[in-house]
Amino acid sequence: MAKESDSKLFAFLGVFLGLIGFLIVLLTRKTDKYAMYYAKQGLVIFIAWVIVYIIGTFLPLIGWFIILPLGSLAMLVLWIIAIINSLSGAEKPTPLIGKFAEKFKF
Repeated sequence: MAKESDSKLFAFLGVFLGLIGFLIVLLTRKTDKYAMYYAKQGLVIFIAWVIVYIIGTFLPLIGWFIILPLGSLAMLVLWIIAIINSLSGAEKPTPLIGKFAEKFKF
């Protein structure tokens, strides 16, 4: 049971801390399939959030009032879904980003 709870903890950290969480899991739990599964999803959410921020910041008006608020809200919802899934004990792909995370090979 301790191993399963450790995997859930590292999966949670991988999603919750974004890039830092991914690096923690990659450096400490690379062989833990469950933790890496969610760490990759956390990395994709982080990258998507950065892209939304960059596009939303540099496009006047449309970016500031539509892309940035709606994109940030969407990323927040996906982040919360990924956190809940990481604590579930089952590998569930996060909507929209799960397919991209599976393409990473580490």
